[in-house]
Amino acid sequence: MSADRTPVTGPFRIHVDARPTGVGIDVSHYLTAVVLGLAQAADEDGKSLLDDLRYIAELARSAAHQGSDSHAAHERDERVAELLAEVADDGVIPVYGEQVARLRDRLALLTAPRPVPGQREAGAA
Repeated sequence: MSADRTPVTGPFRIHVDARPTGVGIDVSHYLTAVVLGLAQAADEDGKSLLDDLRYIAELARSAAHQGSDSHAAHERDERVAELLAEVADDGVIPVYGEQVARLRDRLALLTAPRPVPGQREAGAA
């Protein structure tokens, strides 16, 4: 793993790679912490967590039929936000100090216009 693809090294590593249509932002280190938070919640009160997840799934199905501005969609979003607050610090990935600038610089580098391989530049003979 090269350091330039990992502009953020902590508290959660963030890797950024070029993709044909933009960039890929790898937040698997953070998602691992989220899964571990869910596992801990399941260990503490698995039945309650499973009930919450099933209710969120039911609300999601209902929202899919009723639309994004339905009561079900709003309640689903509230329940998900509550769960994220409990197990994932509200779903926010903290980035500190110089890592903010490195993340910005990496994104700027990968999103800058690049020549397309095999095509000549305008005006070239």
